Amino acid sequence: MREYKLVVLASGGIGKSALTVQFVQGICVEKYDPTIEDSYRKQVEADAQQCMLEILDTAGREQFTAMRDLYMKNGQGFALVYSITCDLEDERVVEKEQGRNLARQWNNCTFLETSAKSKRNVNEIFYDLVQQINRKPPVPGKARKKSSCQLL
Repeated sequence: MREYKLVVLASGGIGKSALTVQFVQGICVEKYDPTIEDSYRKQVEADAQQCMLEILDTAGREQFTAMRDLYMKNGQGFALVYSITCDLEDERVVEKEQGRNLARQWNNCTFLETSAKSKRNVNEIFYDLVQQINRKPPVPGKARKKSSCQLL
């Protein structure tokens, strides 16, 4: 069974853990508890194959930047998460089109707006990362691991 190392990145208090726990356990985490680093595993069927997702829920605080280097090196797929509070459209700080434009600039990364609370696009984040990793063509002459990015 193929394993995929996925990394969820964001500032502190944004909702990385809420998205990850909603995907892995189906639970909505509403209380903020700062994460140092948590790792989750979930077996899923993605791209018509059984696979194991190892999801690293990273620390969003600056004092853990040394740890960040390690998971940036070992990760294959990355989800960059930022808060928009999508259920409060009039209080939005980042416009949807701004997010889409940034995703296009970053090598046409997938752009999704999600909600751990309403389960909106939560599964899609992780399944899309697997699909992107599988689609990435090998670099000629290099034995390089596949990696991918997603902007949320």
